[in-house]
Amino acid sequence: MADDKTIDEIRAKYEKELKKSFNETDNKKKTNKAGGAEEAQALTSSEYSDFQKENMPHHLNLYEQACNWAEKILKVEPDKKKIPELEEAIKICHLDITPTGVMSFSLLAPIILALAIIFLTYITPSLLMPGSGSTFFVLFAIMSALAIIIPLQKLPYFLANNWRMKASNQMVLAVFYIVTYMRHTSNLERALSFASEHLTPPLALDIKKILWNVESEKFDSLKESLDDYLQTWRKYNMEFIESMHLIESSLFETSEGRRLDALDKSLSVILDETYEKMLHYAHNLKSPLTALHMMGIILPILGLVILPLMVSFMPEVKWYHLFVLYNLVLPIMVFYLARNILSTRPTGYGESDISETNPELKKYRDIIIPIGKSELRISPMIISAFILVIFLIIGFTPLILHAANPNFDVVTTSEGVKVIEKPTDPDATFYFLGYREEILNGEKTGRVVGPFGLGATLLSFFIILAFGIGIGMYFHLRSKNVIKIREQAKALEQEFASALFQLGNRLGDGLPAEIAFGKVAEVMEGTLSGKFFDLVSVNISKLGMSVEQAIFDEKRGALVYYPSNLIESSMKVLVESSKKGPMIASQAVINVAEYIKQIHRVDERLKDLMADIVSSMKSQISFLTPAIAGIVVGITGMITQILGSLSMRLSELSTEAGEANISQAGLLGMFGTGIPTFYFQVIVGLYVVQITYILSVLINGIENGSDKLSERFIIGKNLIKTAITYTLITLAVTILFSVVAGSILSSFTASG
Repeated sequence: MADDKTIDEIRAKYEKELKKSFNETDNKKKTNKAGGAEEAQALTSSEYSDFQKENMPHHLNLYEQACNWAEKILKVEPDKKKIPELEEAIKICHLDITPTGVMSFSLLAPIILALAIIFLTYITPSLLMPGSGSTFFVLFAIMSALAIIIPLQKLPYFLANNWRMKASNQMVLAVFYIVTYMRHTSNLERALSFASEHLTPPLALDIKKILWNVESEKFDSLKESLDDYLQTWRKYNMEFIESMHLIESSLFETSEGRRLDALDKSLSVILDETYEKMLHYAHNLKSPLTALHMMGIILPILGLVILPLMVSFMPEVKWYHLFVLYNLVLPIMVFYLARNILSTRPTGYGESDISETNPELKKYRDIIIPIGKSELRISPMIISAFILVIFLIIGFTPLILHAANPNFDVVTTSEGVKVIEKPTDPDATFYFLGYREEILNGEKTGRVVGPFGLGATLLSFFIILAFGIGIGMYFHLRSKNVIKIREQAKALEQEFASALFQLGNRLGDGLPAEIAFGKVAEVMEGTLSGKFFDLVSVNISKLGMSVEQAIFDEKRGALVYYPSNLIESSMKVLVESSKKGPMIASQAVINVAEYIKQIHRVDERLKDLMADIVSSMKSQISFLTPAIAGIVVGITGMITQILGSLSMRLSELSTEAGEANISQAGLLGMFGTGIPTFYFQVIVGLYVVQITYILSVLINGIENGSDKLSERFIIGKNLIKTAITYTLITLAVTILFSVVAGSILSSFTASG
């Protein structure tokens, strides 16, 4: 038998439909949560706009504004054949833009980007110092602008795929919430509302939009609104559509048994299909991951081995050319490949950031230092910025010292360490800064380039540590406390199914919920579930709270200490079903326990499928990539040191011998100054940090789907670990090969 609230809602709904049929205005008062009456307010489009702005991600709002602005400045119509697909992608993301705006932005943005790069790298330097503008960056600006036109045109599809991935990651839980609610109350509208309360965007936003379309009379019935939404998933997630159709069919079953069977079947369908699709996804991952590994790690890093020789024999190639290639072009390509791999990930059982859904937990994003009865909260951004700035200042010390005094350097000789006031010293073994005159085609150009010195190279490691540790600490500190709370909640969820089963049995024995919690707490003493139920029992017996207050009270409720949407929804089902009697409550809780076990079972099977792939990528991040890159930097430093010294010695010999020795002049023309080891190490180190970031996002996406909290934690941990590993390996290899290079040059000098 439905409760009074349900009856009132049904009555109000049909009165509204009747008045609509007779073209009457619905001025009737509706019942609010407190049981009183409040005036029914007309729903307007501005209200939905406010609702949309509050729930839409920030980057989508910015993209929406950019497209609308571009449409006003440069109006470009898209191909008519592409308009329906663009409109579908825009609809999925709930963007308030037009296909014309998308096309206009895809052309206007590259034009602005190209003009900005040309102005900064060619026009401005040419005005300040004639002839100093770089035509390389002009070509780079034009090619970059042309390269991003098509990706910008496809950006709505990319955003739609990203939205689908996030939403599909929540679909198992969405079906779980709807089925759980409808087992005890066969009301689809209230079940959808219940699901939207416990889910996070984007699926929560989608479900609210389904309900909003009915309230705003865009559709005459909830079924029409729901079916219209399900059509958007027809090409991507048929199991979700099948599950929702089974849920809809349960409303028309004539017997209670058939109704419950349809609900149970809906959850089984999405769980079974999820496992099958993830199985195929795991099998198909091998080829794209191999391509990503080769293009993103192996080929670029092995290509670095030949760069020292190429640069030495091709003086036109400068360090900033390598920076553009390795720190801009390659990371963007690898990131694009990684996002394509993730865009094909099927539905999964994902987690959400509990600090987003629970405002009380937002403070745990900060560093909390207890001071007496109060606490001091420090933003991780402050710590991260402090580390970043200090390490960058140390790392750029060689450039700062040279700018202050261009002739200053510290060298080591057979007599010891001494300070010099000239670029080079014939007796020097190692230079601290190592600035030298540029040699082009065997002749000195008069320009001073560097730093090539061992001291400058060692200090350059602080630049890598600045980005690796600085950014890594931000992500780590921002997620560390929150993820600990979530791990505790997940540990409780794992054993919560058996605890719920026992609670259901106690309720089935006829015990009221107030006593049943205490009984289960005694049986499960010492476990997390036992502590949760004991806390509920204490709130009831000692504080005189009701069952609902003991669980959901904002200050003393048990959920304050165990924040979990799964547990919260289970307890809400208990509270709602207990109003209809202990037997109904017992059956509802037992079924929730069974559902949780099914979801957990599938989740574990999915993790097993991904274990080999994820472990291989983790080993690449933790050791292989930083080790290979470190060895390459050490070898490069040795080659650059030897070739640079040989070039200077041969140049000096040429000056002494005059132009008589033709063969020596030809030999001199083969050598250039090369790229300073300082810049080369920074380029390689930054690339390692960038690849670590991209692979961390990919690992989390494959393993956990769209889980931002886990993503931040993995990025933070991997960035710190990789930056330190790379620095230690490169430091050891660089010092070792510098000693080898020094001994080779010493023997060369002695023989000469």
